[in-house]
Parts: sequence; C-alpha cells; structure tokens
Amino acid sequence: MKNILLLISFFTIGSLAKSQTIALPDSIYSGEQGKMHVQGVVLDSTNRHFYFSFTDKLVKTDLQGKLIGSVTGFIGHLGDVALGPDGKIYGSLEYKNDAIGKGIKKKLKVETEGDDGFYVAIFDGSKILKVDMNAEKEDLLQTVYIKEAVDDYQAKVGIGQQQQHRFGCSGIDGITFAPSIGDSSDGKKFLYLAYGIYGDLNREDNDHQVILKYDVSNWKKYAQPLSQSEMHHNGPQKPIEKYFVKTGNTRYGIQNLAYDPFSGNLFAAVYKGSKPNFINYDLFVIDGKKKPNSAFINAGGQNLKVQMLSLVNDNTAAPQSEITGWSFPWGATGMLPLGDGQFYISHNKKGKNGLEQTTIHKYKWTGNKENPFVMIK
Repeated sequence: MKNILLLISFFTIGSLAKSQTIALPDSIYSGEQGKMHVQGVVLDSTNRHFYFSFTDKLVKTDLQGKLIGSVTGFIGHLGDVALGPDGKIYGSLEYKNDAIGKGIKKKLKVETEGDDGFYVAIFDGSKILKVDMNAEKEDLLQTVYIKEAVDDYQAKVGIGQQQQHRFGCSGIDGITFAPSIGDSSDGKKFLYLAYGIYGDLNREDNDHQVILKYDVSNWKKYAQPLSQSEMHHNGPQKPIEKYFVKTGNTRYGIQNLAYDPFSGNLFAAVYKGSKPNFINYDLFVIDGKKKPNSAFINAGGQNLKVQMLSLVNDNTAAPQSEITGWSFPWGATGMLPLGDGQFYISHNKKGKNGLEQTTIHKYKWTGNKENPFVMIK
C-alpha cells in the first residue's frame, strides 16, 4: 500500500500553527475490537498516533494501525472524539437509561441503573501505554459535566400533553475543535459539542441539530476523575453559545462533527432521518465563515429566539431550499479532515464472529452532488 506525504497542520495553546510532513497510508485497519461499533477517529500528528473510539473503549495505534494501548471499563457510551489544542483527546461520554443505554449495558452484561449524565471525557494519550487500562483506576482520564445537555434531555415540554426531551435531545455525540464560527481572526479554537436527536416522527421540535460552544481553557477547575458509581456534576453552568442548524430530523443527531481547516467548514455526518417532508441527507456541511443569525423556532409550543448556523449550498439546490446536504454512505462512524482537502473516513464492519472493526480510507472532498467524496487508491 502506497504512502503519501501530507502536510498536517495543528494548533497549540498560544500559537498558531506548527506544521510537519508525515507519511500516512491510504487506509488503516483498526483490528477487531469487541461487540461495540466504532464511533470516531482522531489523529495526533505531533506524537504520530491514531485513536479510535469503540463505544466502551478508546484504542491507541501507531500510524500503520499497530495496537499500542487501550482504555476500557466504560459502562456508558463513548462517542465521537477530537484532538484538543492542549494535545489531549476529547470525547463525548453518555450515561442514560434509554434504549441506547440499556442496549449497551445488556451487551456488557451490566445490570445497574444509575443517574443520567453527559460528560466530555479528556484523555491524556501519553499515559495510554498498554492494553486494557482501566478508565476509573488509572490516572489518564478526567471528565467535565455538560449540564446544558442534561437539562434538555430531562426536560418535559409542551402545552397540555407534554413530551420528554427538549429539542428531541437524546444526549451528546459529535465533537470537534474549531475557531469562532464567522470569525477566525484570533486563531483560538473552541470546543463544539453536538446533541444526539431522537428520530421521533410524531413531533416537530426535533428538526434542528443543536451545537454547544465551550472555551476549554478554564476547564481544569471542573475536571474530575471518572467514577461510574458516584457521578459528579462539575461543569460549566452554560455554554458560551448554543447554536441551531435546520437539517430536518435525523436518527440520533450528529454522529461525527469535524472541522476542516482547509475549507473552514464543519462537516456533520448523521444517520439519516425518515420524515417524509425532508430529503433526509447523510451529510451536512456547516458554513464556518458565515456569522450566526437570529431566528425563531418552535419548541414545545413556545416560540424561541435562537442563534442559527448556515449550511453550505451544494450549488444544485433550488434557491428557496433552506436545507442542503449530500447523500454519502460513510462518515457517521468516523470522519477526520487532514487539512489539505483530504479526509480519513471510517468504513465500519462486523465480522462473522460478531466482533466490530473499521478501516479508515483516505478520500478527497469534491462537493459534487452525486459523488461528494472520491476514495484515494
């Protein structure tokens, strides 16, 4: 398999960009990783490691996919992952008692039922040195509580017959670091965290993606070790911003959220919805250069003023269409921009033995309606 030299740009606190040239293969295989499917992938170009999230564990490999170490012991849902400006690995982490949470516990043969709680998990990758390191017992992981998402998840909304889960919030999943949307002049990167959204066909307040924005530079005051028997509630009271993006309803919201420094946009891969009044795309691209605008949405019978983000137009949609996107079968289990218009995209698979795995393949973004990504071979 041939290698291609790529210029990988990355950011460190207090400085704009360093860059280095490293050889990356056209595809990388994760190996078989248990019964839970892959959720996301991230590249630490400085230390030349990949990290794969497999729902109940984080896997660390070298640039050829050789296993270096892993973190296990999660009884929640470890979702999408991203590289922070501090060089640490950030991932969305859910604990809940809905169908997803119960399904995970059934596979893990765990019978306990704890409190609902959503966290950002922060891994120190330099400490992941062997296989099956315990998430609670080893000093390599801290968590920050995301109160805003928990409040929306637990809320009951509506007049008269109430519905659970404000905005259809099912938790959190997609995560990335990007400059301020509409203004990247200072070079600072913020954490953007996307809600999961229930694919409920019988309500209309779940047709937007919801994205929270946080400044993590002061998160040391919140971060606590993971204790799954005594879940903490240390975290920011509110995000800096709360954004909405009209996409139509999707099944469990943005699975992978990825900032592409080459285009300045945020790519959002989803499990497409099934409401008949929408086209139901698999992929949306949020315009990172266009400032948010004020808009009103209906939520539980209330007309709320919110900050709305814009989707990139695919140049083929009717002018009156407010929702543009692409149909593409991959990306919801891993999408990694490389900074030059190329991406690694996960092709997840379950083997005949029932074990989950993925191969990430290198693609070039074209933006074409019929073939938005072309695989590099």
